Amino acid sequence: MYLKRVDGPRQITLPDGTVLSRADLPPAETRRWVASRKAIVVKAVIYGLISEADALERYSLSDEEFALWRAAVEIHGDKALKVTTLQKYRQL
Repeated sequence: MYLKRVDGPRQITLPDGTVLSRADLPPAETRRWVASRKAIVVKAVIYGLISEADALERYSLSDEEFALWRAAVEIHGDKALKVTTLQKYRQL
């Protein structure tokens, strides 16, 4: 089996004990962003699986959009990324 050379770790263990690997990341051509996909990308950046610059480039995200996702996860958790609960967690 051939393993592609990548910068950084191939997988990380999150504080809750779950393992997040590069295979768990959404495909680069993702256009429909549901809360679970957003959360995976944010956690991958926070815990060092991929760099923020790599995530922005790979998923064609703006700095502002990713910063909003990251702040929502850090302050309120994964549930804050759901479109139906945006107003509940919105900062005034």
